[in-house]
Amino acid sequence: MTSLDSFVGKTRIAYFSMEIAIIPEMHTYSGGLGVLAGDTARSCADLNLPMVFLTLLSREGYLRQEIGIDGGQIEHPDPWKPELWAEPLGAMISVRIEERDVWIKPWLRLLRSPNGNEVPVLLLDTRLDENLPEDRDITDRLYGAGEEYRLKQEIVLGVGGARILDALGFGIETFHLNEGHAALLAAELLRRHPHRNGHGSTAAVTFDVGRIRDRCVFTTHTPVEAGHDKFSYELVQRLLGNDFLPIDAFRAVGGTDRLNMTCLALHLSGFVNGVARSHGDTARRMFPAFDVRDITNGVHAASWVHPALGKIFDVVAPGWGHEPELLINADRLNDVDVWSAHETAKAELIALVAERAGRRLDPALPILGFARRMTGYKRPDLIFTNLERLRAIARRQPFQLVMAGKAHPQDEGGKQLIVAIHRHMRELEHDITVAFVPNYDLSVARTLVAGADVWLNTPMPPMEASGTSGMKAALNGVLNLSVLDGWWSEGCIEGETGWAVGEPGAGPDSHAASLFDKLEETVLPLFREDRARWTWMMKEAISKLGSRFNSQRMMRRYASEAYLR
Repeated sequence: MTSLDSFVGKTRIAYFSMEIAIIPEMHTYSGGLGVLAGDTARSCADLNLPMVFLTLLSREGYLRQEIGIDGGQIEHPDPWKPELWAEPLGAMISVRIEERDVWIKPWLRLLRSPNGNEVPVLLLDTRLDENLPEDRDITDRLYGAGEEYRLKQEIVLGVGGARILDALGFGIETFHLNEGHAALLAAELLRRHPHRNGHGSTAAVTFDVGRIRDRCVFTTHTPVEAGHDKFSYELVQRLLGNDFLPIDAFRAVGGTDRLNMTCLALHLSGFVNGVARSHGDTARRMFPAFDVRDITNGVHAASWVHPALGKIFDVVAPGWGHEPELLINADRLNDVDVWSAHETAKAELIALVAERAGRRLDPALPILGFARRMTGYKRPDLIFTNLERLRAIARRQPFQLVMAGKAHPQDEGGKQLIVAIHRHMRELEHDITVAFVPNYDLSVARTLVAGADVWLNTPMPPMEASGTSGMKAALNGVLNLSVLDGWWSEGCIEGETGWAVGEPGAGPDSHAASLFDKLEETVLPLFREDRARWTWMMKEAISKLGSRFNSQRMMRRYASEAYLR
């Protein structure tokens, strides 16, 4: 009996994601999409949901970020050793790519809940002796460069993943596609159900789309056009050949000009959802021909709450790790205990910044945290748009700023933002302590979201799909100061759970002035002058946000609304 045998008979739902953040040592994620998938898997273990998760092995990781002397991002491979953290399985299947067999082998990692339940994560690997040298690296680099490489990865994930499940003996009833990267899974299911109308060589072949839609759930995460993978049909035909699915069939469900993976997933999924109420509205405008619901994302509370806070949560909300809704009782926490636990978390952040960024922070001053993927629509430079005003605010009410985040290797605009941030750091050197922590990852994130005093998020609406980092901060009593987009449109209670940047309905051009006004007139004075009110707000954030924006609630909704249709 292998480690997987006990799951095969009972598992009915498969979750496909290009990236899954399992543990920091396994470099199988790049950012929010993968971290969400990891939190999803942990909640599934907590709730004993009959699920299996599939992703790529990504031996070389995403990227290890170094900051050069000019403030620019330097990218290095970020390899890890699968044999230290996962178990190779005996099964092996092949997919046809460029008219040759590409063999895929799964590795197994079990995610275990404190209550003893487990969920399996299968990691797909093509670095095998059976493959030609040019095929062995398909699963090496997460989001590797080039359209051809990306499509090969999506063939391995979608087509190969479905076949791996069959080879291992799973009887999957429902497939959950986490973003369009997995859309070829639905095409593989479609391929298996042709209809022939007529007889002989003139018989027309059609496919049972309705049958596939009954089995597929699709979660779309991005309102950004660049986030929707598109491939030329010439490339699709060259890689997949004519035997997989006729190009005309692809065009009917995937777009006429190019194969749009989001379009393919929309057409072949019976349940489609965005990841926040506002994002659901955006997705419905983008895809008016489809019934798009919304299930707001959540984060795995037990994974993100600092241990010092977790101990005091146990007093007023026993069992909160399994049932985060119990954190509604956090408003009963003792103020002294809350502040003491926060000081512990803040001290760890200060130590991390000293070690990784070489900056000394003052524990008595408020720390603003900003940690996002570095790209234009997230506007990490918004706080630097008026340096003179920022200096004037800091002279009267000193504060500190800690930032982190990677830019995608092909995102030149994102890389330039990192350069600009470091230029502003030098310009503000004698006025405000600004630190940039390189190589943002799970471990850095856990320290940042617990140790900051204020969590800053300034996306360009409506580009923020959800924004789960602010949820993690709120679980730790860190107060959000954020643009009303994504989840914060639902979570913001002004002056209770945090503060809004910009008035509802106001244009994005007003956000910089609003940010400075709110810092100068509300946030910093409250921190300096009214610790009792600040601590009350921390408890309100935990109570009202932590009890609601968690992945247990999210997965109960998926189970009842999407999986049990």
